[in-house]
Amino acid sequence: MRPFFILWTGQALSLLGTQAVQFALIWWLTVETGSATVLATASLFGLAPQIVAGPFIGSLVDRWNRKTVMFAADALAALASLVLAGLFVTGTASVAAVFGLLLVRSICEAFHAPAILASTSLMVPDEHLTRIQGLNQMLQGSLLIITAPLGALLYASMSMGNVMLVDVGTAAFALVALVLIHVPQPERSTATTDKPSVWRDTMDGLRYLRSRPGHPTLLVLSLLVNLCLVPAFAMMPLLIKEWGAGAMQLGWMNSSLGIGMIAGGIVLGVWGGFKTKIYTTLLGLMAVGLATIAMGAVPPSALYGIAAIFAVGVAVPIANGPIQAVLQATVAPEIQGRIFTLYSSLAGLSAPVGLVLAVPIAEGLGIRMTYWCSGLLCCLLALGAWFVPALLSIEQRPDSEPEKTDAVNGDTVHGASYEKA
Repeated sequence: MRPFFILWTGQALSLLGTQAVQFALIWWLTVETGSATVLATASLFGLAPQIVAGPFIGSLVDRWNRKTVMFAADALAALASLVLAGLFVTGTASVAAVFGLLLVRSICEAFHAPAILASTSLMVPDEHLTRIQGLNQMLQGSLLIITAPLGALLYASMSMGNVMLVDVGTAAFALVALVLIHVPQPERSTATTDKPSVWRDTMDGLRYLRSRPGHPTLLVLSLLVNLCLVPAFAMMPLLIKEWGAGAMQLGWMNSSLGIGMIAGGIVLGVWGGFKTKIYTTLLGLMAVGLATIAMGAVPPSALYGIAAIFAVGVAVPIANGPIQAVLQATVAPEIQGRIFTLYSSLAGLSAPVGLVLAVPIAEGLGIRMTYWCSGLLCCLLALGAWFVPALLSIEQRPDSEPEKTDAVNGDTVHGASYEKA
């Protein structure tokens, strides 16, 4: 697993700069506009490419060399940050320019995320996939601890042009790591080597999902959870501003979220979750809903807010980690690019709807009402999911489905085999 950890370390260092700069940009938008509409629009620009083009991008990732895809995505994102740095230096940067950067980053992430997720299942043994997801959640938590105060510090002590150059510099770590390692490619089935159209590949991915017991249900659950939770956390800067706090207080709130994610990641990494992974997800989802309600209910105090968002952080890895492990363990490697992007795109379809619905709630009834509604709906979804047999049996392989041999080392892959529909 040494090549995987070289790749993982390079990406971690790159994310350090990206997330710190992202924090500074979001606070810049908050200070410049103070508008829920602007923050919702920024989130839409960050989500749109992955939602609209994600399924087709997944088909391309399954066709192309995944190492090349990751390298190109990292390089283009760094170039976009360099261009925005130039605009800030010349005094021509605008809200629209920041939206443009978020759009380019989202396009790059739409290619990068399925490439690295699909590569992970060929670089990490199946029995360690859940633990790796716990490690990933710990990384996200660690980055929140570091990058939120770092982003606030950069915003306060540097010009925005120099802040953007930090992102460019840290991107070099990811690029160097990719140069140093070999990323294995899956064995190409006849369906892939015959080079059918991207549209046909995408439709095959949808048919594959429909044929897997429980996967359509998990997709619907993910879609509804995004509808509930994305708006609340996209507007968290407005909650902090309503308290009369500033960038540094928002940074400490995000750090508390990160500490909670580390704690949750440690729990998931050591424990490994229930034997039936989806039980772990539903438990975590219920906890996320309760903690989100608490965020809207606590008094306007940093101390109470830190406690509530810490609880969210603990629950998030327990809810999210097992889902990725389920997909990596039940989907054949040569089609994982399509499946990951289909999941993220279709589940993400509800996020813009949620943002549109949340704006009038936040601006008319107050930002706190957004958190109360989001958390309550999340709890109801978690409860209802326990009564859906197809979801609870999602990890069971159909009797007619054979195990597949890994093209890289000849080991058995405990996932679905893929045949052209």
